Amino acid sequence: MNSLVLNEELSQLSLLVIYAAMAIFTLAFFVSGYHLSQAASTKDKNLKTVSVLERVALALALLGTLILAAGVIMRGIAAARVPWANLFEYSITGALILMIIFFISIRAKEVRILATFVVGFVLLVLGTAVSIFYVQVASLMPALQSYWLVIHVMVALLASGFFSLAAALSVAYLLKTANWVEKGKTKGIRNFKKVMEVFPTKEKLEQLAYRFNIVGFILWSFTLIAGAIWAERAWHRYWGWDTKEVWTFIIWTIYAGYLHANATRGWSGKRAVWLGLIGFAAVVFNFTFVNMFFKGLHVYSGL
Repeated sequence: MNSLVLNEELSQLSLLVIYAAMAIFTLAFFVSGYHLSQAASTKDKNLKTVSVLERVALALALLGTLILAAGVIMRGIAAARVPWANLFEYSITGALILMIIFFISIRAKEVRILATFVVGFVLLVLGTAVSIFYVQVASLMPALQSYWLVIHVMVALLASGFFSLAAALSVAYLLKTANWVEKGKTKGIRNFKKVMEVFPTKEKLEQLAYRFNIVGFILWSFTLIAGAIWAERAWHRYWGWDTKEVWTFIIWTIYAGYLHANATRGWSGKRAVWLGLIGFAAVVFNFTFVNMFFKGLHVYSGL
């Protein structure tokens, strides 16, 4: 039966397409970084050049996203199912969704300036996926053969995408406000400070990170609820203190604490930013180390 529905040859072709997307993303990363350096030192006569560099970087990132989308779709066709049933597929689909959310959000110039950060992170995710997480296409285990795989995991991917953009904004905030940047006396640090001056104010960065985290938290709450419903269908219990269930709840708790502290306790600045980044670190840990090194009913790395 597997030979009729699984197509490893097409899967290998999709891998080549993903490598091609990575090559384009690499070009976008360098052009975007060069754009930032030029924007930091530009004079009025160079504003047109800076604008062109930004458009070229975004065009390359968009091309990379379209190629990546083709690779993800080909993987899904090769597997005869949605392409997010193992850690490799989750990573490539998550990278695609992050880029889609980014392009939907770039009407705001404060988000557009994050292109270097976002594309760099996507390259890291894809590089890890193809070098460490890759597995051949395989049929779904019985517990995953449900429409809840589409609903539950897709919402988790969307939440992770919003958390990722919030994390990029938070990292920009920390770099912009770092003491070693403010007090730096070497030429290299002074140049870096000029680059960070191109970014929005620290207040705007924090505000945007908070908004992206709110959306991510709402989606993650649905992820938690949908996971419990799926668990009842698959194992006849809503909650079993499985490793993945526990970590999903830990992530929800961290972000709930972040939003509560920000809204009612007046937490702002570096304290709030660091708490949001701790939440994002928990997300990354959940989808990498928990899947790879922990045992449980929800561990679907495929490795």
